[in-house]
Amino acid sequence: MAGPGDPPEGTPEGTPEGVPGGGEEEYRSVVFDESFVRAARLQEFSARERVGEHTPAVRRRPAAAATASGSLSRQALILVLLIAVAFATAIFMGVRNPAPPPRHRPADPLRTTVVPLEPRGPVPGAQGVAELLSGSPAKQFKTGAAGIGLPAEQRTEHFSDSQVLTALTTAKDYLVASSLDPDALTGGEVRSVRILLDPDQLDQFDRSFESPAADGRHAATGWLVRFDPARTELADPRVRVQGRLRATEVNSELIDVTSEHTFVYAVRPVGGDDERASLFTVRRELHFRFDREDLQRQRTELLAAHVQAGPLSCSTDSADRLRPLHAGETAKPGGPAGTDPYASGPRSVALCGSLAGAAQPSPSDSDQPSPRD
Repeated sequence: MAGPGDPPEGTPEGTPEGVPGGGEEEYRSVVFDESFVRAARLQEFSARERVGEHTPAVRRRPAAAATASGSLSRQALILVLLIAVAFATAIFMGVRNPAPPPRHRPADPLRTTVVPLEPRGPVPGAQGVAELLSGSPAKQFKTGAAGIGLPAEQRTEHFSDSQVLTALTTAKDYLVASSLDPDALTGGEVRSVRILLDPDQLDQFDRSFESPAADGRHAATGWLVRFDPARTELADPRVRVQGRLRATEVNSELIDVTSEHTFVYAVRPVGGDDERASLFTVRRELHFRFDREDLQRQRTELLAAHVQAGPLSCSTDSADRLRPLHAGETAKPGGPAGTDPYASGPRSVALCGSLAGAAQPSPSDSDQPSPRD
């Protein structure tokens, strides 16, 4: 074992035996062997440290983590400054050059024509709706919304397939809500129809139900089909329908949809002695218009509604509600209300038509009662 004065790895080679330090014993305090030197920590003085007397002998380098942290802090500060400058620039440019508001195209008012069709004799009736339909032109009609088919959508010059399909689907939704919905038919809630209209037409729509008039603008029966619930009820909730829809581009901003459909309702009187059912037919020709905003919001402008309905009496006002003639009834004497060509303001022309015999069902003779008024 090495003694207290020996180097860490024992006596160096070449030292004579019996002599602890050889001839260099006096230098043992300043001479180090190789292993001692390797184990020692080397420290380097900087130029400034070598000049100063009381300066620490070692200049410590900053830790790597501290260097990275400082770099990240500077990058974050620069990023925040760039975001602040961009945000301030956007605000400044927005104040200097505000975006123009979107141009609003007001919707045109609805034009309505309601033509009552008078029967030439007593209205045919039957106890069963199926019997009525078997002798009617409507026997081949589909039931409900299935009768309102959509044509194969086809893109136009300025409207895609999906936009044309949206216009056709919205027009169909309007027809279902205004011609097939039991609430609308029986004089109840009309919200399902109202929400499909352009906001510019809502005032006209509301006035048509608050103060209906046969003036070509405010006939409630131009907007939808509805009966007088105090007089008529549905003998069958299923409505027979046949017709078509067609879409046409007007210009780069507008697309029109026209619909031509015949709706056949089975009705019966409320609280009458004769409970037989009869058929009531409504022919609706509607003209819809859509701009790009309407397509996005799935709403429409109803421009024109031409309605023919019967059997009705021409002497009865049909602007508010439809009052069908029931089984066995005949038209009341008198024609439509008079038209005054000298009257100022919106002119209304009273129209009336005759219901063709071929449009009426032909039930068996046993179901034909004697005519009654």
